[in-house]
Amino acid sequence: MTEAPEHGHDLIRSPLHDRHVALGAKMGEFGGWTMPLEYVGGGVIAEHKAVRENVGVFDVSHLGKASVRGPGAAAFINATLTNDLDRIAAGAAQYTDGARGAQYTDGARGAQYTDGARGAQYTLCVDDASGGVVDDLIVYLRGDDDVFLVPNAANTAEVVRRLAAAAPDGVEVRNLHRDFAVLAVQGPRSSELVEAIGLPAEHPYMSFVDAGWTPGAGASTDVTVCRSGYTGERGYELVVASAHAGAVWDQLFAAGAPLGVRACGLGARDTLRTEMGYPLHGQDLSLDITPNQARVGWAVGWKKPAFWGRDVLLAERAAGPSRVLRGLVSLDRGIPRPHMVVKSAAGEVVGEVTSGTFSPTLRVGIALALLRPDIVEGDEVEVDVRGRPAAMRVVKPPFIEGSRAV
Repeated sequence: MTEAPEHGHDLIRSPLHDRHVALGAKMGEFGGWTMPLEYVGGGVIAEHKAVRENVGVFDVSHLGKASVRGPGAAAFINATLTNDLDRIAAGAAQYTDGARGAQYTDGARGAQYTDGARGAQYTLCVDDASGGVVDDLIVYLRGDDDVFLVPNAANTAEVVRRLAAAAPDGVEVRNLHRDFAVLAVQGPRSSELVEAIGLPAEHPYMSFVDAGWTPGAGASTDVTVCRSGYTGERGYELVVASAHAGAVWDQLFAAGAPLGVRACGLGARDTLRTEMGYPLHGQDLSLDITPNQARVGWAVGWKKPAFWGRDVLLAERAAGPSRVLRGLVSLDRGIPRPHMVVKSAAGEVVGEVTSGTFSPTLRVGIALALLRPDIVEGDEVEVDVRGRPAAMRVVKPPFIEGSRAV
């Protein structure tokens, strides 16, 4: 995140921009958009705490949106992106715990979707030649011929370009980046808030419902309610036409006052996801960092016959990656930040911090770092924090008690 130019003429504004300004948000540039980083009256720490204890609402409309439609659209996506859509095609939600690599499905336990819920899935778009990650994104599987994608803001155009160039006849890939807004409702009381404005909340994790919604006396609209998020807490991501985003935002805050709802910016979103060890593209994932190195192989359908990057990733997996993403916890007052050098106890350079922050929950510095594979959990290392060596211990994320999202 970087602070926006003073006027931000070249940046795209969220449909909720005026509401953020009215709330006194500090705005910043993110992926070509001007978005709220934090709000007056609390800031990152208070917003982080609200999500861990009650409920927070984030505007994440900068996230991309794209549609892939036409005969065999789902099969085309399954043959290009890494994860296996067949895992959710039969009507079972795919649960993933990226920090620990576990996967299971509701279908395996006998539960089925209710109220028209359908499956969503975390996946990767990988460069076929290098195995580097073009983007990580969410796939909404509406049907064999209809797929909705939510990539990262800065990568949307490239993901759409690559898919459109490879799409078979009859399959259309459309960039809908500015057509929809996305609101993330996150926290232990998120279900209460979503239900309070008349939207469904009881469908399984990583599934979604397309629901009709009427804001009081206003015109009705469709809202896609996905049980997902980026915080480790129970949560929802609401996808709504940009023209109706303000009404959804207003209803959430009107209904959420008794629940302790708080508007949250991208600063708190970053501390929350880092505490869970969730990777951020551009830092922990990139064209220079493969899924094997980032330890997100759980999002790869290794048994699929085809996906972009399959051959190079299988070869790297067999040989073992040259570096791996691990967690670091500060043993003193040092706060690690991206690009800081990591050294072994013997003074050798063994890696680099990719994400680092102060953990509001633990009250210490935490980080994700790409390290030599011989540096393992339990080892002590040093991070060069502005010229001062700071002692850190290598750990396995998440940094706080396991995800409560499911």
